Amino acid sequence: MTDHIRYEKDSDNIVVLTMDMVGQSANTMNLNYQQAMDACLDRLEKEEKLAGVVITSAKKTFFAGGDLNDLIKASPEVAEEFMNGTLLVKKQLRRIEKLKAPVVAAINGAALGGGYEICMACNHRIAINDAKTKIGLPEVTLGLLPGAGGVVRLTRMLGLEAAAPFLMEGKQVSPEEAKSARLIDDLAADQADMIAKAKAWCKANPNAIQPWDDKSYKVPGGTPASPGLAMKLPIIPAMLKSKTKGCFPAPEAILSAAVESLQVDFDTAMKVEARYFTSLAIGPVAKNMIKAFFFQLQEIGKGASRPKGFEHHATKKVGILGAGMMGAGIAYSSAMSGIEVVLKDISQEAADKGKAYSENLLKKRVSKGAMTQEKADKVLSLIKPTANAEDLAGCDLVIEAVFEKRELKAQVTKEAEAQMLATGVMASNTSSLPITGLAEASVRPANFIGLHFFSPVDKMPLVEIICGKQTSPETLAKALDYVLQIKKTPIVVNDARGFFTTRVIGTYVNEGLGMLKEGIAAASIEMAAAKAGFPVGTLAISDELNLQTMRNISLAARADLEAQGQTLPVTPSEEVIVKMLDLKRAGKAAGAGFYDYPQGGKKTLWPGLKDVFAAGSKQIPFEDMQERFLFVQALETVRCMQEGVIEKVADANIGSIMGIGYPAWTGGVVQYINQYGLRKFVARAEELAKRYGERFNPPALLVEKAEKDEIFE
Repeated sequence: MTDHIRYEKDSDNIVVLTMDMVGQSANTMNLNYQQAMDACLDRLEKEEKLAGVVITSAKKTFFAGGDLNDLIKASPEVAEEFMNGTLLVKKQLRRIEKLKAPVVAAINGAALGGGYEICMACNHRIAINDAKTKIGLPEVTLGLLPGAGGVVRLTRMLGLEAAAPFLMEGKQVSPEEAKSARLIDDLAADQADMIAKAKAWCKANPNAIQPWDDKSYKVPGGTPASPGLAMKLPIIPAMLKSKTKGCFPAPEAILSAAVESLQVDFDTAMKVEARYFTSLAIGPVAKNMIKAFFFQLQEIGKGASRPKGFEHHATKKVGILGAGMMGAGIAYSSAMSGIEVVLKDISQEAADKGKAYSENLLKKRVSKGAMTQEKADKVLSLIKPTANAEDLAGCDLVIEAVFEKRELKAQVTKEAEAQMLATGVMASNTSSLPITGLAEASVRPANFIGLHFFSPVDKMPLVEIICGKQTSPETLAKALDYVLQIKKTPIVVNDARGFFTTRVIGTYVNEGLGMLKEGIAAASIEMAAAKAGFPVGTLAISDELNLQTMRNISLAARADLEAQGQTLPVTPSEEVIVKMLDLKRAGKAAGAGFYDYPQGGKKTLWPGLKDVFAAGSKQIPFEDMQERFLFVQALETVRCMQEGVIEKVADANIGSIMGIGYPAWTGGVVQYINQYGLRKFVARAEELAKRYGERFNPPALLVEKAEKDEIFE
């Protein structure tokens, strides 16, 4: 026995290795693990009558993969040392598959990344059939590739085409799906059944070797030299480039490693993979993505912004006012988490229509086999559509999701508060109206908060929680608990017009429309956004949002400010919107906007933009266009931080990626500044300000941090 791996040999000379890393909730591929496994392998290699080895775990999961705390420290200065460490891990797994006895992976929980790479080094894989367990290689989602032999082994196991979704998309599957995809070989009912099956397999297959160590083995689908695969290979990089836009090096490195590894022997292939893994690990994109999608997402998921001293609150009954697409989506997400829902609208017909939205989503899940009909019926039964405010009695949370009109929101707030629990939380799903102002209609402003969902709610993971001036810490705690209860990702911001997400994405849209007004070609504007890594161009997103809606929001904001004695100058983007509306081109829903939408055809940019805005009459450096999109949002974020609208870097980064589509390769809007280097960022911002306007002037907070050689933490 070692400190971290238990070594138990039975009377049949089968050894069970139980991984149980001391002081850790999960097993990870750190130095302690490597030393413990080396000690076990030394002992196994000396066993004279070894009949088999079963590798399993004492944790809830099988193995969590590499230790990202160690990995994030990799830098170009230690590249050689890092690569040598990677080769040592590979060598250890090679020792496992070269043991003179069959080796079985007994997978008792999630086996992701390095965990599944251990499984692939075994001759046989058995998993407990639990739908919650996930198996796969998600490294690409952190800007990496599977660096412990995952690319080499999976392409040899499944063939290049079948392995591609698991390697290049990071696809994760349940044990049943894993068996169907040939990632594992067998399923077990429970731990005892799994160990029994593993030992039985060892006895039945005493001479087991890895397929790729058999000289007669042929890779499914062939190698790159095979005519069938050789014909397809030239197309794959082009398809990949169209998806990544060249912003994500990991999928391209995975493809290169996979193709090259199939053309050489196994041990050489391991070195090829190690080189690609090292190049990614020491690069900025992986660091950005690890910080955002592992450390910061984990921080948010643990409720880092939750006020201390309040007991956890589980929402039991939620009332939703407004059964449109937003309200219906919130109802679905709540019911899916087992919460009783009252879905209220002005008529029973409208409320029923809102419930039908959930019914359709559930039908799709059942048809795909992702849910049983019984479970779907149970979820649907939790939603009560109604036109009667009295049905809100007993609600401990009410969310209004009505139109962005202050008077209407005030009316439904008063109506709901008269029925709901006095201790309950009243929330507004507004995208821009200040919460403090909306709370004036409440008899309990301390219990009033903003819960800004994103559309479509069933797909978008983010919820922006907005605290008004009178919102109590207990209300914030309850709101955070609810968002986590419905399995969404909460970020917390303070009150201001547009809050954080709407305010920041507004600068992105305005920048694109402003470029059009300057006379820059529409296709160039959209291409610059795509090449910078934005999922949707500014002209396309404006068409989706609808120009009339955008105009109404800006007019409402202008009226609101004028009532407070403030005036706003007309912006170039507003001028563009007004002109387009005059031309009856309001966007996608209207059938015409910046794009044409032919029936049954693909949308194309409207050629009339050349005449209306002289689009194409002006040219600026393409890099300037890309950085204008990235910088304008980053600078607005710093202003939000300076004003106290957003306080945590994690909230800003995750909110920008998940809420408004800031490019994932950057690690988020603040991490983009950090990795750019603050002094360099300030200098570039000042350069952009001279060329394109004062909105690019760096805020005082940014200049101050740059001068002190600090970063945002």
